[in-house]
Amino acid sequence: MTSRRRRFAERRKACGLNQEEFAESVGVDRSTVQRWENGKNDPQPWQRPKIAKALAVTANELDALLVPDAYAPPQSPNGWLAATSPNSDDEFDALELARRVSASDVGKETLSRLENSFDELAMKYPVSPPQELLERVRKYSAYVSHLMDARMTLAEQRRLYRVGGWFQLLGATLHIDLNQEHAATARLQTAASLAQHAEHPEIEAWCYETDAWRVLTDGEYVRALELSKIAQDLAPVGSSVAIQATAQEGRARARLGEGPETYAAIDRVQRMSAALVPRKGTEHHYQYDPGKALAYTATTLAWVGDPAAETYAREVIARLAPADDIEKWPRRVASANIDLSLALLGGDRLDEACNAAQRAILSGRIVPSNHWRALEVVKTVEARQLPEAADLREAYQGLKALPSVG
Repeated sequence: MTSRRRRFAERRKACGLNQEEFAESVGVDRSTVQRWENGKNDPQPWQRPKIAKALAVTANELDALLVPDAYAPPQSPNGWLAATSPNSDDEFDALELARRVSASDVGKETLSRLENSFDELAMKYPVSPPQELLERVRKYSAYVSHLMDARMTLAEQRRLYRVGGWFQLLGATLHIDLNQEHAATARLQTAASLAQHAEHPEIEAWCYETDAWRVLTDGEYVRALELSKIAQDLAPVGSSVAIQATAQEGRARARLGEGPETYAAIDRVQRMSAALVPRKGTEHHYQYDPGKALAYTATTLAWVGDPAAETYAREVIARLAPADDIEKWPRRVASANIDLSLALLGGDRLDEACNAAQRAILSGRIVPSNHWRALEVVKTVEARQLPEAADLREAYQGLKALPSVG
C-alpha cells in the first residue's frame, strides 16, 4: 500500500511550480512527478540533486520531504522553520513566535507582520537585485502556504489570501525580470486565484497589468493592449493599478504606431496621477506616484518618436539619480537614460545619445527583461555606423553576462 507525500507536493507548490513545470525542471515526465507525490515510486539517486535544486532544499531536507505521510515522524513545533530555513532565519523565528502568542492559530499580529513585510519588499524592489529579493519572497510565500491549514476566522482567511496574493504577484514580477517565464505564469495564476477567493479585484487587476508588460517585452503589442484593458476594467476607480494599466495601454499603442490613441492614454495617466496624494518616503512598486508618470511618459514618447521624451527623461534623471554614482541608480534612472538616448538619436545628437546609453548599460541596473530596450539603442547606433557602436556592443554583451541585476 502506498502513502502520499503531502509535504513533498506542498514544497513544490510553495516554490510556485505546477507538476508539469517541476517535471520539466528536473527532466522527467509529469506522470513521474505524480508517482513520486503519490508514493508509488522513489526518485533515482541521480535525479535527487536536480530535485533538491528545483525545490531549494538540501539533500537531507529532500530526504525528509520524501518520507511517506504514514511514516513521517512527528514534527517539532519548529518543524516548518527547520525545513525552510536551515540557518534559523531570525525574522521567521520572530514571525512564528508572534503567531503562537496570538488568540487564534493565525491571529492579527501575524497577518499584520506579513503585510508589513510585503510592503517592505515592494519598497526594496526598485533598488534590489531580483534574485536576492526572490529568495525572501519564496520564504514568505511558503510561510503563507504553511498557514493555510490553520484554524482562522473568515476575515482572517480573506486577509491571508490577500497577502498571499501580493507575495505571489511580487514573485511573478521578479520572475519576469529574470526571464523565468514558466514560474512567472504559475505565480500570476496563483495570485489571481487568491485575489478572487479574497474578493480583491485590485490584485487581480495587477496580475493582468503585469502580464501586459511581460507580453509587451516579447513584442506581442496587440495582446499587451488587450490585457491592459482587462486590467483597467477590473481596477478600482482611481487606484494605482488603474493608472499603471492605462500607462501600459499607452506604451502598447506607441509600439503599434497609434499616435492619437497613445497621446490620449498619456493624458489620462497624467490626469489620474495628479489626483493621487504623493506617498511620503520610499517608492512602493504597487503604489503609483508622480515620478512613475514622468518615467512612463518618457518611455511612451520615446517609442512614438516624440522629441518631448527628452524633457521627461531628463526630469526623471534629475529627480532620482544620486549624483554621478551610476551604481546607486534606481532602475527607473537607467530606463530614463535609455529613453533619453532614443530621443537624442531621433534628433541626431549622436554623441549625447551614445553617452546616455553607455551610462545606462554600465550602471548594471537594467534587469534581464529590459535588455531588449538596451539592444534597441545598440542596433540603432550600429545601423548609423557610428564610431561608438563597438564600445556600446561590448558593454551590452557584458550586461548580458551579469548573473543578476540590482
